[in-house]
Amino acid sequence: MKIGILDSGVGGFSVLQEIHTLLPQTPIHYVADSSWCPYGNKPGEEIRDRVTRISDYLLEAGAEILVIACNSATIHAVGSLRATYPIPIVGMEPAVKPAAEVTRSGVIGVLATEASIAGEKFHQLVNTHASGVRVITRPCPRFVELVEQGITDGPEAELAVDEAVAPLLQAGADVLVLGCTHYPFLRSTIRSRVPETTELIDTGPAVARRVASLLENAPDLSIETSGIHIETTGPQEQLDLLLPKLLPNLTATTSQVRF
Repeated sequence: MKIGILDSGVGGFSVLQEIHTLLPQTPIHYVADSSWCPYGNKPGEEIRDRVTRISDYLLEAGAEILVIACNSATIHAVGSLRATYPIPIVGMEPAVKPAAEVTRSGVIGVLATEASIAGEKFHQLVNTHASGVRVITRPCPRFVELVEQGITDGPEAELAVDEAVAPLLQAGADVLVLGCTHYPFLRSTIRSRVPETTELIDTGPAVARRVASLLENAPDLSIETSGIHIETTGPQEQLDLLLPKLLPNLTATTSQVRF
């Protein structure tokens, strides 16, 4: 089965890597909507329309399972997609539940996009899984910009991380949720700027396990992989520059697509 993955840009590479690790023989078709990145500051209806167009494209290209590797896209589009397409569709959501389960201070910080934080789905998530826990949110649009430029460490990344996490730490958060697929690429920098006891949680591994469980006749994982194709709606030259930095151990073909 071919897996189709879409994201507002290259952030979903973090999910692609987790899926590829579990299912190294499974073909993957990824679309990075970099010309329209970020999704997090766009109106919900526009996000839904854009995601639907890209989903149509991936299905026409043979995808048999669809992964919406973007929290903002999931919030605004996954419901309508599941009502439209008769295939498995896996979305993302900030890892509020596991964060609430491991916090010792009773305070968790959620780093996410504006669209994710503002969505009703997020508020339902908090109400359902974080009862009795203080949840502090922090939009981090600068994180997406940095990763899209391939900047994951150094002074510029450290400054952005400090500005985002300092208020959460000061408020007592001992767990930080990386609520956007771009953010795991800054994990090392975040790790170096917070106390050792601070937990960092993202949902990429859980999504990969969910995808693996949905695949029928899972492939023999001992066989060498092939068949990863990554397309971008932005400049292909930028994608080709970012790929070895963000996914240094993965081989893929690349191209540009326009919507």
